[in-house]
Amino acid sequence: MRRLVLLLAVLLLASGCARTMVGGSPVAQAPLDAGSPFDQESSTDPSASEDPSAEPAPIDGEVQGVCAKLKWTDLPYPGAKADTPPTQINYDSTFDQSCRWTTKIDKVEVGVSLRFREGRQITIERTTGDWDVKGRKVTYLDRSGEQDVEPSCVLVVPYEGGGLGIIIIDSSDKFGAVCDQGRKVAEVLIDRENS
Repeated sequence: MRRLVLLLAVLLLASGCARTMVGGSPVAQAPLDAGSPFDQESSTDPSASEDPSAEPAPIDGEVQGVCAKLKWTDLPYPGAKADTPPTQINYDSTFDQSCRWTTKIDKVEVGVSLRFREGRQITIERTTGDWDVKGRKVTYLDRSGEQDVEPSCVLVVPYEGGGLGIIIIDSSDKFGAVCDQGRKVAEVLIDRENS
């Protein structure tokens, strides 16, 4: 009987500890846009991420397609000229086109990344809502209030017979809400779709 009481006490203590939440924030910051929140073509593990200590990949090839339709001056971040190329292109091999524009504002990395897939829509697992932007349904996931990721917004839109994914990451709090930034990028790209 004594062993049963002791066993029950240990189980209650263990279950109480299992529910305890520890507050705080991570010590190391994850690299900007390390993994894709979009559906994947291949069966790769979606939890896998890039090596945070690795340097950004150099620009690979010419800026063309969807990536050539967005310019630094379309973004709210200061300092770059319109003809300055994206920070990286063709870095995500699971998409037909990928590019990102990143910069540091007060030691905080902010930026926009695009991913395009020909002939097939891009989806996100969960959504916050959608907008009608120039006759297109733009679905988005606002992650600005989530504690386990940097303030970000993920948007998807049908584009050029395929799908376009847009990610905005901005914890600087200097350029407006992240999803509003994403909506503006979507508007620019929809306006330039057939150019």
